Amino acid sequence: MNQDLQPQASTGFPPPWASEWGEDQNGLYACLSVSGVRMEMRWIPSGRFLMGSPEHETGRRSNEGPQHEVRIVRGFWLASTPCTQQFYESVLDQNPSAHKGPDLPVEQVSWHTVESFYQQLNILITTERYKHDPTSRDENTQANGPFRLPTEAEWEYACRAGTGSAFNDGSDCSLPVGLDPALAELGWFSGNSKLSTHRVGQKKPNRWGLFDMHGGVWEWCADDLRPYATPPTSSPEPSSTTGSGQWRALRGGSAFEIAEVCRSASRREYGSNGSAKDLGFRLAAT
Repeated sequence: MNQDLQPQASTGFPPPWASEWGEDQNGLYACLSVSGVRMEMRWIPSGRFLMGSPEHETGRRSNEGPQHEVRIVRGFWLASTPCTQQFYESVLDQNPSAHKGPDLPVEQVSWHTVESFYQQLNILITTERYKHDPTSRDENTQANGPFRLPTEAEWEYACRAGTGSAFNDGSDCSLPVGLDPALAELGWFSGNSKLSTHRVGQKKPNRWGLFDMHGGVWEWCADDLRPYATPPTSSPEPSSTTGSGQWRALRGGSAFEIAEVCRSASRREYGSNGSAKDLGFRLAAT
């Protein structure tokens, strides 16, 4: 399991894009603001964890094994919630969501649309930074800004936050197709959602301050859905995982899925040009 649970401040804190920052019971946080719309990011420290699920876990599917240790070499930032519709609109000035609401997660976004979103966000952030500090310009900054999608390994590591159980509060999945009592405290799924998305951040967070990692909306990851037959021992660099694959990894389950599909190890793939009313994303930052 993870060996480095305590986040450590460094010379890189606060990050240059932060409008506010601090530390609380869940660790370090920094907030990004675009046109007055705020997004909280949480610091995820480096460490090791067991990726995938044990063979005895209720609801386990074959693509979740074999369980294997992965090392997250570098710490990273991850949004405390899925991207909201109001934050998405602050960057791209549009809202493709089927279920409208400023604090609801944005959905109906393809992997390539999300790629355009964070590329535009990187341009906005670096342009604003240059206004205040022209000496900070780097010729690679705008092309390779800090914001991106998490890798699949980063997503599961952050979701688990040191746990090895089906859900990130240490609970097992006791009712895989019903109103699972543990999951009902952590996220929105078919047992409690009334088949609709809900305002982000209303359920219990994990120990690193991340909300809605179980249910809500499926979340795009940077990489393809790789079989675990020959797993790597460390998380690949984010820039090397995007590739040109047509099928990308999804994590987290959604408000339309049964409980077993919303477990920490659950994984699915989807066409990178596809979109759906329960398909969103969560920002990461290098």
